[in-house]
Amino acid sequence: MVPIVALWLPVLVSAVLVFVVSSLVHMVLPLHKNDFRKVPSEDAVMDALRPLQIPPGDYMFPRPSSTAEMRTPEFKAKHARGPVALMTVFKSGQMGMGESLGQWFVYLLVAGIFTAYVAGRALAPGAEYLKVFRFAGVTAYLAYGLALVQESIWYKRNWGTTLVYQFDALLYALVTAGVFGCFWPK
Repeated sequence: MVPIVALWLPVLVSAVLVFVVSSLVHMVLPLHKNDFRKVPSEDAVMDALRPLQIPPGDYMFPRPSSTAEMRTPEFKAKHARGPVALMTVFKSGQMGMGESLGQWFVYLLVAGIFTAYVAGRALAPGAEYLKVFRFAGVTAYLAYGLALVQESIWYKRNWGTTLVYQFDALLYALVTAGVFGCFWPK
């Protein structure tokens, strides 16, 4: 067993490297250019929504107020008439990414801490590189990707987009596993 504090270096280094790799994946490779489609008549949709001053948040429409309402003919007709959508509203204004990048880095640290915890409980100091790689890689993949499948199952995210994110998760997991393998205590 390896104490989690003994794994601070691979946690930090993997977070930095995954941050760099994820930046390259999103800015250089064309993998994510079609994650979101443009809504038809975008200007008209934005003009129709703007006066409503919808606060930032996640919305669903039509949204029943109860399961009983969901079974009513009125709600069924509204749902059939459409449109049916899930929508996330962001704050209007400048498109700064600093806050999101900061949160992403904190998330990478947390993923690294969980990876360190699992691998540290499963393996002893001096464990073989491939054993460390296997435990760290599987744990990191779980942190980076597996839960994203639920978005396609429950919220109808395009399966192609989910598969691209699974590729990202695999790449990030391989980087994390390699770092943990290299920096594993002797």
